[in-house]
Amino acid sequence: MNGSLRSTDNVVDMKLKRGPAGLGFNIVGGVDQQYVVNDSGIYVSKIKEDGAAGLDGRLQEGDKILAINGVQLEDLTHKAAVDLFRMAGEDVELRILKKSPPHMNGTSDSQPEHHSPVFSLGLLLALAGAAAIFSFIYTRHTRKHF
Repeated sequence: MNGSLRSTDNVVDMKLKRGPAGLGFNIVGGVDQQYVVNDSGIYVSKIKEDGAAGLDGRLQEGDKILAINGVQLEDLTHKAAVDLFRMAGEDVELRILKKSPPHMNGTSDSQPEHHSPVFSLGLLLALAGAAAIFSFIYTRHTRKHF
């Protein structure tokens, strides 16, 4: 049976029971294949819907796996991490750092939006068009008739 062990902030401990499709997720990362700049951690890259993780529903793509069966995944090569998962047995305990949710509605630490140059050009053209129409209407309305 799958179930939580304990949770602290964004760190979640969970148990998964290996099924016919394995644990049902792929990993990326390691000291030899950094997935995140300046971070050699192991991350979930894909969840298989019919696997143990997909059926459980708590593990998400982008989550960082901190430990498996109590073994820390720091400073491991990708292959060493894969080997740990393969030898983990049927009942697997994972310690996960959940990916941070995106910030909503302008929290104090949110980053400004970055728009593509095409968006900026389109906005500029729309404003220029509106100014031209306004100017045309204004000059036509204020023109004196003799």
